Amino acid sequence: MGSCKTLVAEFKSFMMKEFEMSDLGVLQYFLGLQKMVYFVSQTKYAKNLLFKFGMHNCKAAVTPMNAHEKFQLKMATDLADPSHYRSLIGGLNYLTHTRPDIMFSAYTWSYQQHLGAVRRVLRYVAGTVDFGTWYSKDADFSLSDSDWAGSIDNRKSTSGNVFNLGSGRSKKQDVVTLSSSKAEYVAVTSAACQALFL
Repeated sequence: MGSCKTLVAEFKSFMMKEFEMSDLGVLQYFLGLQKMVYFVSQTKYAKNLLFKFGMHNCKAAVTPMNAHEKFQLKMATDLADPSHYRSLIGGLNYLTHTRPDIMFSAYTWSYQQHLGAVRRVLRYVAGTVDFGTWYSKDADFSLSDSDWAGSIDNRKSTSGNVFNLGSGRSKKQDVVTLSSSKAEYVAVTSAACQALFL
């Protein structure tokens, strides 16, 4: 063990002489992800995202979306700066790596342009910047759910599922179901396919 530490120290010394670099210590952040034992969060990234879009001092929202509010594609707003909106959606999509609680919202507003609704998601993030994902080797669960005919435009439902590996997804269903129980069956089937894939 001692010889291994000596070898590492010699290699580090060689690299620092050969290249312009400095030792920053033990890795704490990687691509905006912060690891603390079994908890992974993007607190710093979330704060930077809020600051970038001028929402760092906003009033926090309790939920990322209003559960009873339905939007249609024809209600989409014309944006003065579409690149600003795309940047905002991209930032939220990156944040979903450790925040499955905003995954549905980020997906929904990526194909429907509602700047006010996206700002509500940012207000939710402002109140929950310390949220993240817990990873536990003892966890043994999976979760799937759906909404029935959630899309006003084509009456398709949306399936969502989360697995114990921390992965999750939300996707509009490919078929139009005639009841909420059939929408649940489609969601469970989709979750089973994802489980087989994983």
